[in-house]
Amino acid sequence: MKKNIFTLLLCFVSIICLQAQDRLTGRSFATRSEVLGQNGMAATSQPLATQVALDILKAGGNAVDAAIAANATLGLVEPTGNGIGGDIFIIIWDSKTQKLYGLNGSGRSPQSLSLDYFKENGYSSIPTTGPLPVSVPGCVDGWFELHDRFGSLPMEKIFAPAVKYAREGFPVTEVIGYYFASGARLGRYPGFKEIYMPNGRMPRKGDVFKNPYLANTLEKIARGGRDVYYKGEIARAIDKYMKENDGFLSYEDLAAHKSEWVEPVSTNYRGYDVDDFLLFGDCLLLVFFRFGQRLSLRVRFRQLLNQLNINAGQL
Repeated sequence: MKKNIFTLLLCFVSIICLQAQDRLTGRSFATRSEVLGQNGMAATSQPLATQVALDILKAGGNAVDAAIAANATLGLVEPTGNGIGGDIFIIIWDSKTQKLYGLNGSGRSPQSLSLDYFKENGYSSIPTTGPLPVSVPGCVDGWFELHDRFGSLPMEKIFAPAVKYAREGFPVTEVIGYYFASGARLGRYPGFKEIYMPNGRMPRKGDVFKNPYLANTLEKIARGGRDVYYKGEIARAIDKYMKENDGFLSYEDLAAHKSEWVEPVSTNYRGYDVDDFLLFGDCLLLVFFRFGQRLSLRVRFRQLLNQLNINAGQL
């Protein structure tokens, strides 16, 4: 009897959990109400970055200015997933031309690094940390390509909020504090402790974290443009660091980098247009949307994953 009561209660709790919040209206699974606005809107994974985007819009900037400002800020407040050492992929709708544009801001592998190196040194996979897996960072060039075509405010003004937070500090949020906790192992790489372990430990939730090094770099980029990063002082500093720490990324790799404007691909899924890049994983997702409409989402996705696992094992 007790077991039956427990099972019943468990089922009741499970049903309640399916309803994300005690909502009076709207979708029962939604955790938040819709956001409505007339003059502008911004959404990021971090409140400070979202506020920066809104401030840029209020200062007369357009959506591109706001997006770049928010992205620069995310590189500071969420360095676990963003930053000027990474890549960038952009899809933008231009109301003037009534056209969708895509920008592939991903960088290439170092020219001097080959598959033979991994085979000769006994690597079965590419390491996830250290100088070896570093490819050309495409983010900064992507910012300037996007800004040159669609931006309006000067880059100094766009980067100003990120620079301010980097110099004055910001409180580390809960999720980033959690990820920071596992970052101490990176302290063996030169330069890491000076930035991320100034007090001998990684920043924790609620700590006010500052990154004056990033502030200096963003100011140099704002004044000198993308060339200071790929052909100037910053490029030479990256080249020097890589040579001193057995990395392959070189000054020549950085100087040769250029983002690429591409045509997004599109399909319709149950009345909604889905647009994306011609990148391997994303194309598979579009194929899934295109041909998986007649099957349940869960069943078709499981079939797709199984097929991916089979194909990956054949590579």
